[in-house]
Amino acid sequence: MKFLVITNAPTLKDENGYKAYAPYVREMDIWSNHVDYFKIISPTKYNQPLLTIPFKNQPSVVSIRGLNFSSVQSALISLVKLPIVIFKLFKGMFWADHIHLRCPGNIGLLGCIVQIFFPKTIKTAKYAGNWDPEAKQPLSYRFQKWILSNTFLTKNMQVLVYGDWKNQSKNIKPFFTATYRETEIEKVERRDYNTLLKFVFVGSLVVGKRPLLAIKIIENLKQKGYNVCLYLFGDGILKSELIQYVLEHKIEDIITIQGNQTKDVVKSAFKTAHFSILPSQSEGWPKAIAEAMFFGCIPVVTKISCVPFMLDYGKRGILIEAELELATESLIEAIENKEDLSIKSNAALQWSQHYTLDLFESELIKLLKP
Repeated sequence: MKFLVITNAPTLKDENGYKAYAPYVREMDIWSNHVDYFKIISPTKYNQPLLTIPFKNQPSVVSIRGLNFSSVQSALISLVKLPIVIFKLFKGMFWADHIHLRCPGNIGLLGCIVQIFFPKTIKTAKYAGNWDPEAKQPLSYRFQKWILSNTFLTKNMQVLVYGDWKNQSKNIKPFFTATYRETEIEKVERRDYNTLLKFVFVGSLVVGKRPLLAIKIIENLKQKGYNVCLYLFGDGILKSELIQYVLEHKIEDIITIQGNQTKDVVKSAFKTAHFSILPSQSEGWPKAIAEAMFFGCIPVVTKISCVPFMLDYGKRGILIEAELELATESLIEAIENKEDLSIKSNAALQWSQHYTLDLFESELIKLLKP
């Protein structure tokens, strides 16, 4: 089988071969284990910090320009390059036996349009963003969702989305993602919620993840007399700003910015942390939250996308508002109920350990079958 991936995610090359964003690579390694030929069409340059690892199954890569319409200059350059990108997409789809789109994104949007001309080719799309029909989203995102769910334009495709939403077309398939194997399931020691409460933030240090709000929530809890600390894992454009905030407010004793760390380091943090906090503006399936739950680390997350479903509407975690005092109040209410915290921790663990890489791989194999 000739398997083609079309994605916004940059594929970078060094002396050891191609590499990309680590969670994406781990997923694509599973897909590519079950195909004969593996090709990626994507940008091949990126100017921001990115935690990358090499592909185990090295792909052939068709380089295209990343499309950017955020300014007049970038929009003009993108429009000039657009015909070349479209030509490469058509050429790649003619080659492929299975087309796999990664959405949302500008390249994903073009892929959604071009795939219309290949109704007989087997296709899948991974929509990694928020599929909530009621969510306020950019026009390009809504347009991608419309094309993907339109079974007149989009044929022979299964669209993998996070969450189980009502009134969806027959090609929309509720799906999940995973990080750990069944062999990684281990007994987790019952946490003591009467001691120092350790929070972790795992994610990019960017506006959409709201890391500063996470810091302020922990700072607020400390000011109200709670024994808490926060470790932030990740990198991004806000890193220097966050460091500056911590220094100016003299909270280095409770806030530690760790930067990008390996999977094993983050895994160890999940095993000992009491809570994993992620007050995002938008998410698809927040992988870091599912990973934390795998080890009984209680998620603290904003009420977005399929997150309420993941947390069973508060039974497996703590749902907060994206406002400092309201979020703090929700956490204080939870922290004061120690017995309920143990119940939430166990419920989170039981749920997340169902969604292993073994189950994920078995479901992907079904998608690849003609």
